[in-house]
Amino acid sequence: MNTPSTKGTDFDISFFLDITGEVCPLTFVKTKLLLERMTPGEVAEVRLRGAEPLENVPRSVRDHGHAVLSLEPEKADGGADTVYRLLIRRE
Repeated sequence: MNTPSTKGTDFDISFFLDITGEVCPLTFVKTKLLLERMTPGEVAEVRLRGAEPLENVPRSVRDHGHAVLSLEPEKADGGADTVYRLLIRRE
């Protein structure tokens, strides 16, 4: 597991998950397994890429009762292969 990037955030990030190489439904399965290891109030950074994960992972996190704190591209170019940083909090 890599060290989380806390640059530009006001959150104490406790967990980091890189799912940029995964495809749905594994993207949320791995995110859900991470959430299950967390305690309420802890924050995780999840790196993801691709249209399906960008739509499905944040929606599924909310559907399971957790908070999406932010979803931002790592770089401003916004190309199809852009990696996004999703910050989530276990509720």
